Parts: sequence; C-alpha cells; structure tokens
Amino acid sequence: MNRFLVTILTMFLVFVAAGQVIPDQTNVQLATQYYNNREFEKAAPLLKEVYETSKNRYYYRLFLLSLAELQRYDEAIDDLKREIRKSRDPQADLLVHWGAILKLQKNDSEATERYQEALKAIPSDRASYINTANMFLQWREYEWAEKLYMQGRKQIQGEKFHSELASVYLYLRNYSQMLDELLELVKVDEKQLSRVQSSLSSAMYLDIENNLKDEFRTILLRRIQSEPDVIAYNRLLIWFFIQERQFAAALRQYVALDRRTGAEEPHILALAQMAVNSQNFAEASSAYDYILSKGTNNPSWTQAFIYKLHSDYMYFTTIKPDDKEYGTLLSGRFEEGLKTLGMTPGSVFLIREYAHLLAFYLEKPQDATRLLESALEIKGLRLMEMSEIKTELADVYIYSGDPYEAILLYSQVIDLNRNNNIGDEVKLKKARLGYYMGNFSWAAAQLDVLKASTSKLTANDAMELALFIHNHSSEDSVNAPLQYFAEADLLFFRNKNDEAMAALDTIDQLFPYHSLVDDVLLRKAKIYLKLNQPQLAVEMLERIVKDFGYDLLADDALYMLAETYNFRLSQKAEALDAYRKIMFDHSGSIYVPDAREKYRALQGETPEPAIPAPGDLKDDLF
Repeated sequence: MNRFLVTILTMFLVFVAAGQVIPDQTNVQLATQYYNNREFEKAAPLLKEVYETSKNRYYYRLFLLSLAELQRYDEAIDDLKREIRKSRDPQADLLVHWGAILKLQKNDSEATERYQEALKAIPSDRASYINTANMFLQWREYEWAEKLYMQGRKQIQGEKFHSELASVYLYLRNYSQMLDELLELVKVDEKQLSRVQSSLSSAMYLDIENNLKDEFRTILLRRIQSEPDVIAYNRLLIWFFIQERQFAAALRQYVALDRRTGAEEPHILALAQMAVNSQNFAEASSAYDYILSKGTNNPSWTQAFIYKLHSDYMYFTTIKPDDKEYGTLLSGRFEEGLKTLGMTPGSVFLIREYAHLLAFYLEKPQDATRLLESALEIKGLRLMEMSEIKTELADVYIYSGDPYEAILLYSQVIDLNRNNNIGDEVKLKKARLGYYMGNFSWAAAQLDVLKASTSKLTANDAMELALFIHNHSSEDSVNAPLQYFAEADLLFFRNKNDEAMAALDTIDQLFPYHSLVDDVLLRKAKIYLKLNQPQLAVEMLERIVKDFGYDLLADDALYMLAETYNFRLSQKAEALDAYRKIMFDHSGSIYVPDAREKYRALQGETPEPAIPAPGDLKDDLF
C-alpha cells in the first residue's frame, strides 16, 4: 500500500512539474517576442519571471535593458542591489550592469566606481574574464573591456587575450592595435591563421574609408623585415595578395617560402587554379612553370603538367577562340604532352580536351574521332573514364553531322551508368540532341523524367529546357521560331558562331514580337562572350535586365552580367551591383549561393581553393 501511494505521489509531482514547463516556455517566447518588437513594458515583467525560474543571466540582462529603454533606472538599480545581496561575493557582471545603468543616469563618477569594483571582483580564470568583458561590450563600454583584458594579462599566467583584444580594438576603430594583437596571435600559434584571416576580412569589410588595407600591408611588411623567421607572416601576406587578386605577387611569396620550407607546392597549385578560375592565365602559367622547373622526379610534376595544358586550353577557348594559329600551336603541345604522359587512364582528361580542340576549334573531327577511338583501347580504364571518352566521341559525332551515331553512343553510356549522375548527365545530352533535331515533344518527355535527377544541376538544366520547350511550342504544330532557335543552338554547340548569329537574326526579323525575344538576346550574349566581345554581350544582357526584369531569364542574365563584369571587364563595382541584385531581387534563384560567395570574394573574403582533381575541371559542353 505504501509503495502504491509513493507511485501515485511521484506521478502527481511529475504531472505538476510538466504543467509548469509549458507556461515557462510560453513566457520565454512571449518575452522574447515582446523584446524584439520593442514592447518593453510587456517584456520586462515576463523577462523577470523567466529569469527567476531559469536563473539564466541572459534573460536578466534583457530585463535590465527593457527597464533602461523605459528609463526606469531606479527600479533597475534596486533590482540589481537585491540580486547582489543574494550572493556572498559581489558578482562582476551584475556590477557592470549597475555601472551601465548609473551612466545612463549621467552619474559617471559612481558608474566608474562600480566598474572598478567589477574588475576587482572578477575571478582569475579565462571564462570569467571573457564573460565580464562581453558585458562591457554589450553596454558599449569598449575602453573598460580593454582595461579588463589588460588586467587579465597580468593576473592569469600565460594568457594574453590576443583575439579578444583585437575584437575590442575593432570596436574602437584602433586598427594599429588590432593588427598588433592579431599578428601576435598568429606569431605565437600558426594554427590560428584561419581565425586571423577571418577577423581581418571582417575588419576590412567594415572599413568604409578603406584605410585598413594599406595599414595592414605596412605593419605586416615591417614585421616580416624585423622577424623574418615567423613564417606565418609570409602566409598572411600571401593571403592578402590573393584577396587583392595580385596573383603574381602571391606567387613570388610562395616561391620564396617554398625555397625555405620545400612544402608549398600544393598551395602553389591551388593558387594557379584560382588564377585560372579568375582568367589570370599568365599568372597560372608562371605558377605551373615553377613546379615543372623542379624536374620530373618532383611528386607534383605530373599534376602541374596536366593543369598547365588545361590552363592553356582555357585561355584559348575563353580569350582567343578564333586564333587558329594559337589553336594549332596548342594542338602541338597536346600532342607532345600525350607522348610524354602516354595514353594511360591518367591522361584521359587531356585526351578529351585535345579531341574537343581538334573537332570544335580546328575543324578536324576525323582526327578527334581517331584519338578518342584509340583512347577506348587503353587498358585499365575505369567505367567513369570509358563513359567520359564515349560521351566526348558522341559530341564529336554531333559536330560532324552524324546525330544517330551520337544517339547510339549516348545510349551505351546511359546503360552503363543507370545508378549514378553520369547516366543522368548523358540522358540530358541525349534529350538536348532530340531538341536540336526538332523532336520537341520527345525531348520534353525525356526532360520531364530528368527533373527528378539526384544531381541538382542536371535536374535544374532539364527543368529549364523542358520549360523552354513547353513555353515556346505551338499546339497547331507551327514551331518555326522554335525550329530556328534549336538550329541556332546546334550551330552554337558546333562552334559555328557566325551561322548561329544569323539564325538568331532570322528570328528577330521574321518574328519580332515572339516570346523568344529575351532568349534570343541571351543566346547572342553567349555568342559574343565566346567570341571575346564582352562589351557587346553586356549590351544584350542589360536589355534583358531592363526590358524583361521579371521574366524567367532575368536571374540568368544578371548572373552572366555579373560574371562578365567580374572576369571579362574587371569592373568590380558593376559586378558587385549585379551579384547584389541576384541576392536581393531574385532570392529564390539557384545562383544565389554562388553570387553570395563571389560577392564576398570581391569584398575581400576569398578563401584559398581546394586543389581540384582533373575530373573536376571538365568543360561544360552544352
């Protein structure tokens, strides 16, 4: 019987306690909502109640801030005194709050006394110092936070609070002291380099007058001269040059550092890839040349050899696609490169680019076909490598005007890759080929299936083309404008740019009011970019943004415009504006993450890239 009563009583207490939790949680939500909405009269009593229940000082601080906003200073001080009397020893954070309230009452002398008492009351441990300093910072008492950390340096052995003091000096806009603290931090512990870089990026972003960069460079160079053994300083300087896109200067520093450490080659490869991505091909070539100069026994030699050829290929296709003389010279380099490396699985990446160069730029599709057919005979090919070769061979057949042979090869690759993203990517190519050939209903049906692809990029591209076909197809089977457009797309794919432009002009002339007008402008912009005429591309894209700003292609045009300003024209302000419009005017766009990353990069927050595998560098052929 006693055991039964105990059980019943226990269950009763549990239910009572559970009943108390719900109102408390409701009070927390209501109190926070009232505070955030600046309804301080309603927030204050609820915050005090939540604090009494939880004993969480966060809510007590909000309670005091609410009273301060209501100018009920005496009430706040009376409550603080009661809180302080509850503890045997005065607590530093409460004394800080008391001093802050006194200061709001213009009682500066007594506020100073409370702050000094807080400094005396603080325990000699790191956590207590940081917590109390944060109270000072939240009341914007930055000088007192500085005094606190300086006291901590003396009282806590081995504790310097470099990072914390740097933050305080940032609030105070005391950049020289901030830089000294950050440089001392990285001097003591090079593992803090990323943290220091992040702090510097934030500070430079907030520096409206743009003086911090020059000051940082000056102080850092002075430190490098006076303390040449601190390698972290050199790494910071390299990081700074990368933020400023001074790749040549960054490379010089890396080379000098590599001669000291012998371990900088992965970083040099990463720098070179960043230069390629930013279309700074000369700097990328210099970086690869440095590694190649160290000889074939160097572990990074093969990577540098492959990447240098890729960089040359990207330079040609991006900057000088019509320069047949340079293309022929590049073809010879590929030929020599494959002789050096041999026809092996490791050279498949180069084989594909070389074949694409031969067919699509040098108009030698037969040579490209023979090269790729030979590549299929390489022993030890993995499924992925074989699939990539067959896909490139199918693309060459499209260029040669043999779509049915291309369909056969695409189908083989799809059968071999039913459970991976390569299969879906090739299904998209096959569907796009159907679109090129004018089989719009069949292509749309294939694309509708691909919308469910596990590859977000493939699914998005499929959705985009399917929507394009549905929007511009006519129910009465009269699809002349779409036929012309598909013909232009095929010519563009085959690198027949003048003929593609002529087909687009035909649409403009015959169907000036058709719904394809903005699509025509976008395709023309792509052709102009391919012909290295970025200013003409900008004119097309600006027309889309201005005249079709709320249509489906608006974010595509804005992103292409931002990339053109950023990488082709080096017009930073215009690029920033375009990236910003994508983020704020088209917040649902798939380009938002990339636009945000590049916006931050232009603002000086660029991280060093990871070194990509050769397969990650493949060119998007469609």
